[in-house]
Amino acid sequence: MARRLRPVELDFVETAPTRLVFAAEVSAPPEAVYRALAEDLSGWPAWFGAVTMCRPTAGGAGREVRLKGGTRFQETILAAEPGERYAYRVDVTNAPGMRALLEEWRLAPAGSGTRVRWTFAAAGPAPLRLALRLARPGLGRAFRDAVRSLDRRLASTAA
Repeated sequence: MARRLRPVELDFVETAPTRLVFAAEVSAPPEAVYRALAEDLSGWPAWFGAVTMCRPTAGGAGREVRLKGGTRFQETILAAEPGERYAYRVDVTNAPGMRALLEEWRLAPAGSGTRVRWTFAAAGPAPLRLALRLARPGLGRAFRDAVRSLDRRLASTAA
C-alpha cells in the first residue's frame, strides 16, 4: 500500500535521524555524470542494478521510480544544479516504515573525473533506523556497483 511521506526540504540531508553517505570516483567529468543522473532518467536501469524503471513526472519536476522487488517511489526534484548536485525527496512509497526520505547526489571535480557522493537521508521509527544501519553495507555495495557501471557506460558513449 502506498503511503504519503512527510515533505522535507534540502536541509534534511544534514538533519535526518539516519544519514548514509557513500562516495566514489569516476573518470567522466561532472557535467556528463550530472546528465546521466538528472537528464537521462530512462537510462538509470542500465547502470543502477536495483532500478527497473525511472521516468520523469510533473513536466520534469518529479520522478517515478521502481526497484527490483516491487518498491515504488513518487518523488519531487528539489535540486538540479548542473555538474554539482541532484536531489529529490520521496513523496509517496510502498516501502514500509519510512516517514521521510531524501537522496542527494553531489558531484565535484576530481582530477579529470568526478567524485560522486550519495547521501541517503531518512526518518522513521527505531526498527527502520536499525534496518537501515544493518543495510548500510549492502547499500554501499549497490552504490559502488552502480557508479562503476555508470563510469563504464559514460566511457563507452564518450568513445
